[in-house]
Amino acid sequence: MTKAVFLDFSGTMVHEDDPYIMQVMRYFLTASDLKTPEQVLSTVWGMLKKLEWDCFQDSFVKKDVMVDRILADCTERFHLTADHSAMHEAWRKSWLHAPLFDDVRPFLARCTLPVYVVTNNDHAYTSQNLAEKGLAVAGLISSDMARACKPHPEILREALRIAGVRPEEAVLIGDSEKSDVPCAQAAGITPVLLDRAGHIDGERPYRVIRSLTEY
Repeated sequence: MTKAVFLDFSGTMVHEDDPYIMQVMRYFLTASDLKTPEQVLSTVWGMLKKLEWDCFQDSFVKKDVMVDRILADCTERFHLTADHSAMHEAWRKSWLHAPLFDDVRPFLARCTLPVYVVTNNDHAYTSQNLAEKGLAVAGLISSDMARACKPHPEILREALRIAGVRPEEAVLIGDSEKSDVPCAQAAGITPVLLDRAGHIDGERPYRVIRSLTEY
């Protein structure tokens, strides 16, 4: 019996391609050797995902530190000349102000189970984002609380502890087949993959939904 819903934040609740991240993208395209959006996504966001995996427990650092490391690395490797403080501020505004998807409020209004937000972003930024939108949830579990980012299952084990439920009593709804699904499976939690764009082809051994309102 399901007793708690864990809900991914970036890409599931809020847009990842918000105006502030698009500003970061423009900095890279106009002031570095990375000349196409595809190059920026594969390179810069690839760096971020690697840092999220490597920054674990004793080596954990918050998102601000990760961004500084990425910008320094891109300056050395890809001749980034844009002002780091301006780029960092744009990235920070994304964490604070990324807009909601349209199906989030209806989902929260009709869900009869307690909903806990789980995010690789820092607690301070995510809690401010939720407060700005007037969203009330049962709890917020962030990477800096668990000192781990998805797909490390420790972040979901922290969510289970805070929610007071067993793995078989929780589901994780997320938009990433590479991060959310394996994280849930490793923690013994049922994954539900959100595929708004309809990119998933073929059957999956877990539930796939096209909107949060389908859950």
